[in-house]
This record gives sequence, structure tokens and C-alpha cells, in this order.
Amino acid sequence: MKKTLLIVGSGDIALRTAPLFKNHYRIFGLYRNSNNISSLRSHGMTPIYGDLDLPQTLERISGIAQLVIHLAPPQSEGLRDNRTNHLLSALSRQPRNTATILPQRLIYISTSGVYGDCQGAMIDETHSVNPTNERAIRRVDAEKQIRAWGTRNHVAVSILRVPGIYAADRLPLLHLQQNLPALSENEDSYTNHIHADDLARIIYATARYGKPGRLYHACDDSQLKMGAYFDLVADYFGYPRPPRINREEAEKRISPGMMSFMRESRRLVHARLKKELYIKLLYPTVVSGIQAARNERQE
Repeated sequence: MKKTLLIVGSGDIALRTAPLFKNHYRIFGLYRNSNNISSLRSHGMTPIYGDLDLPQTLERISGIAQLVIHLAPPQSEGLRDNRTNHLLSALSRQPRNTATILPQRLIYISTSGVYGDCQGAMIDETHSVNPTNERAIRRVDAEKQIRAWGTRNHVAVSILRVPGIYAADRLPLLHLQQNLPALSENEDSYTNHIHADDLARIIYATARYGKPGRLYHACDDSQLKMGAYFDLVADYFGYPRPPRINREEAEKRISPGMMSFMRESRRLVHARLKKELYIKLLYPTVVSGIQAARNERQE
């Protein structure tokens, strides 16, 4: 008899992840937008309605799954992740006239933004968090909620801290088409990346091999600055490289959202990923991933 899996979030990563589990799990996909129903079904999921912003809609997920993959981002405002709070409360709720059946494992997809600016240093999973904006503060809150809930309820919890996700349909082509600038090399920030297909495989490996209470950096082997990433994409897709400007000028010309990423520089160490999850990346470098993306878009 197959085990049951609940995937919370119905976006691109959910659709890439679900097929990896289909041979061993019956998969439920939580959705709030009915436009996602057909894509969930076509990727092997049984759609189940629930809105993390409306806790009264989450009654059906109590006791539904032995494994939960939490992909949903926090709401866009505030310092707490209310959506994660609503999810954990729903998973813990006791159905009428029955005992509460909790998941055996929960995997949360977080972000490397919880570290803030590390001034380009190489950091592993033991590095302290230092969120510098509300978006990252909400992610730290979600991690704390999930870890406490796992400890309290004896549920194995794993957290993946994920950097910039890319794929053929997730490239900064609009940035290049608009000839938007990048930071000058001497002022530029290190960024980290993971191909969307590799992230799906890391999630699957975490379900199989992840240790309870463990953090993992879900990133590839590259050590690139942001401008070098833009240059790579430009070269492979036939766009001019973006002009380089200093930080003072960038603050005036670049959107606040993009600048929030440019203010943070770090290089993630991911030895734990390979040692404990036995991952061999399909795209170990951004170069290999962008080459594949170009070939895919040309087909």
C-alpha cells in the first residue's frame, strides 16, 4: 500500500517534485487557485483545496499525509509567517471522534536569505542567521515554528535553505532585454544557485535520507558574483552584457527588490548535502545548467 504525501504549494517546484514520488506515494496537492487543478492532476497529484491565509479552509488536511513538503512562501507583510502557523495548526488538529494522526516527516523549503549579508564569506549550515529584511525575518520565524512543532510532536523535520532557483523558464532574460545594469565587479556580491530540477531531486533525497532536525544548503558547486551570472546568461542567449555601475548609482537605478539581493554576499558550503543525501547534481555548475537551458529553449 502506498504512503501518502501532501505537497503544500502548487507552483513550478511542486510540479517538478511530484513525479519523483509517484511510484511510492499517493500524492495530494494543496491549491487555492482553481486554475492550478489541471496541472496538479497532470503531474500525478490529487488536488485538495485549502488557503493558508484562511485557516478554516484547511480542515481536510488533518491526518491526510505521512509526509508533508512545505513549499509555500510566507505572506508578503509582517514579521511572523502566519501561513506556516495555520498549516501546522491544521496538521495538528484532531478530527472529530478520531485520534490525531500527525505526519511522520515534514520538509520545509526555506531560503539562504536568512543569513543576511556575510560579506562574501563561505558559510555552512552552522552559521548564525542574521535576517536583514522582513522577507527573511518571516522565513526565520517559519523555521523556528517548524522546528519547535517537530520537537513537540515527535515529527522528523528537515529544512532546505535554497538560494536563487533557475531553469530554462526562470532566467533573467527580461533584465537583459531591458539593458538593466549590474554592479561593478569590485563592488558586486556573491550569489548562489540551484537548477529547479536539481532542487526537486534534493527534496526527494531529503525525504529518503534526511536526518531529523537537520538543515541542508540546497545549492550547486558554483561560486559566482551576480554580474557574472548575468554575463553568462547574456553570452549564451545572445544579449549584450549588462552595463556595470557602482553601488551609489545602483541605489538610484535598480529596483528596491533587486537591490535587497545585491546588498547580500555569501558563498554557501554544501558538503552536508552530498555526504548525507548522496546527491549527484544534474547541473553541478551554473554553466552546465545554462547550456542545457539554451538547448531546451532552442528545441
